[in-house]
Amino acid sequence: MISLYFCSMKTKFYIIIALFLLVSCSTSKKDDIDIKVDNLLSQMTLTEKIGQLCCPIGFNLYDDESYKNLIDTLPVGGFWAVFRADPWSQKTLKTGPGANKSRLIFKEMQRYAVENTRLGIPIYFAEECPHGLMAVGASVYPTGLGMAATWDEELLYSLGDVIGLEAYSRGARFGYGPVLDIARDPRWSRVEETFGEDPYLSGTLGSAMIRGMQNYVGATVKHFAAYGIPEGGHNGAAAQTGPNYLMSDYLSSFEIAVKNGAKSIMTSYNAIDGVPCTSNSWLLKDVLREQWGFKGVVFSDLGSIWALHSTHRTAENQLDATAQAINAGVDIDLGASNYGTYLKTAVENGLVPIENVDEAVRRVLRFKYEIGLFDDPYKTVKVIGRDGALGWAAAHHSVVLLKNDGILPLKRDVKSIAVIGPNADNMYNQLGDYTAPQDPDKIVTVLEGIRAHANAETKIFYAKGCSIRDTNDADFESAIKAAKSADVTILVVGGSSARDFKTSYESTGAAVVNDHISDMDCGEGYDRVSIELSGLQEDLIKEIAKLHKPLIIIYIEGRPLLKNTANEVANALLTAFYPGARGGGAIADIIFGNQNPAGRLPISQPRNTGQIPIYYSQPRPHDYVECESTPLFCFGHGLSYTKFEYSNLIINKLNDTIEVSVDVKNIGDYHGDEVVQLYLRDEYATITPAEKLLKGFKRIFILTNETKHITFTIPTENLEPGEFTIMVGASSDDIRLKEKIEI
Repeated sequence: MISLYFCSMKTKFYIIIALFLLVSCSTSKKDDIDIKVDNLLSQMTLTEKIGQLCCPIGFNLYDDESYKNLIDTLPVGGFWAVFRADPWSQKTLKTGPGANKSRLIFKEMQRYAVENTRLGIPIYFAEECPHGLMAVGASVYPTGLGMAATWDEELLYSLGDVIGLEAYSRGARFGYGPVLDIARDPRWSRVEETFGEDPYLSGTLGSAMIRGMQNYVGATVKHFAAYGIPEGGHNGAAAQTGPNYLMSDYLSSFEIAVKNGAKSIMTSYNAIDGVPCTSNSWLLKDVLREQWGFKGVVFSDLGSIWALHSTHRTAENQLDATAQAINAGVDIDLGASNYGTYLKTAVENGLVPIENVDEAVRRVLRFKYEIGLFDDPYKTVKVIGRDGALGWAAAHHSVVLLKNDGILPLKRDVKSIAVIGPNADNMYNQLGDYTAPQDPDKIVTVLEGIRAHANAETKIFYAKGCSIRDTNDADFESAIKAAKSADVTILVVGGSSARDFKTSYESTGAAVVNDHISDMDCGEGYDRVSIELSGLQEDLIKEIAKLHKPLIIIYIEGRPLLKNTANEVANALLTAFYPGARGGGAIADIIFGNQNPAGRLPISQPRNTGQIPIYYSQPRPHDYVECESTPLFCFGHGLSYTKFEYSNLIINKLNDTIEVSVDVKNIGDYHGDEVVQLYLRDEYATITPAEKLLKGFKRIFILTNETKHITFTIPTENLEPGEFTIMVGASSDDIRLKEKIEI
């Protein structure tokens, strides 16, 4: 503190001026926004406040007078899924709005809200953006597991940037995604949306995507929390975990995202230890806001407040459910079925303090000021040609080569190729759930990719063989005939999250499993009792294998499916987790060696459904009677067409970090990427330590005979004193160098 007592008058004057300037300069934009928010809030009626906390579904409003009627009755804060197009919304490639119409819709809806409400508060649009904007004409990238399989932080930032820009260009200001649930039960229908089984990988890649998205829109991280470990693999079922593992395994990816500036978080449908996440004040207030310092907006998931009464039965009625949610810290009711109907009564009856409403409204208004809605409520931009190269890069980087006996890369002078299987030429089966209807001209299937990359003289035979789920074997003979006629067979099997217009849907948008046999065996609502291939696909593999001819098997899937038979009979085995619009072409590039594969598994591949849950960090159990306890393919696994040598492990213990460096040399015949992985094991701890934990990774391109020096930094603030093992390698079970240290 400066004492003015002993200073001259002139000195005092300059000090006072300096202090005034210092205080003035330190007044942040956030302070200015708070003043504006408080001023606006002071003018609002209870009905206007409640409106800001409501986010109704929008895809059936923009061509209807019902929008104006809604705004006139309850001036809502924003809308969700205005641009959504899919079988649930009943919007097709023709009836769903494209980019130009979307901009017009946004401006028209915004203009009515600004010009025809008492306070003129602009609305926001929130749109689904898990692997691309879910709207007609928008880009489709690999689903979450596919993005995670890239192990590429820079690429995820770029994907987030272009996804955020596409959403912003049509008027959206919230983008729902990424999904940071830790997935350890592949029976669960939504595994494809996640970044896999590890919190560090999920948090790091998810944060990169968030930073990219938030160049334009607020990212809404889903689903808080422990949603990816449901009992029985049932979507939305209870999560059973203790407080230690909840914090270390299932919340830490969200904590990383919050520390990286995520603007919004969405609660999940499930309960943890009997407490629904949407009414869990410890989770939403103590952890999220107090411990982590989260200042953003909390959305409910669609209908999750309603479910407090209807599903969880922890609320006696919907009035009680409404009070529980907002008192626990849920700011925005997605769907608006509760806050719009019951919140006013809850306040008037003393069930909800008005201070809780005011604080939620402050957060919503603050976001609107921060994102620029008050400055220019009508702003949109046009996006041209931003996704092409990025879509190819994402698809290339996401493909994982699991096995190769040397057949790959395939020689271009091969005389004939049979391309068969249900996923060989079905564009929607490689795109995943939360995908809008697509223009076929913009999608490249595996068959189209092979045809484009093979020599002109190479004969290409195609047969579907069978469907994903249907047990009709009428096309088996065509597939076998094609394989007999060819020098090599490329068999493309797997799963599908492709919705169709014959499927029924719940009020939440989840697909309902019914008698209609579509290809869909994955995606929200399609939980499974087994992770075996559906339908007759396993039989098709066995029949083709009987020919004893060169066989390449590709899985296009949304969850890890069993690959025991394929691993036994195939000369090469690959997987792609719904690789997006360019997926088939990217797979063909890898088949023919135009690209060197470097995707790595973000989730373990079990040998048997009975092993679930199986993940790399769990303490190693004994073998089963029927099979080994280890996975068929481990977390981090993925092969290359070249080989890498690790050497010169150096560990330096600094004040609050451990610096780990290693040399990696490409000793093979191909240039290519290596994904260098750093793991840490706490040898002894106060609670049972993990087998090993991922603490760093880098995907790096290395020329043949080139050596790259790679450095990692591990913070030590959360490590107990004791003995640790530092491990560096190519996967969780391919450790090349390790050393013990004391902390």
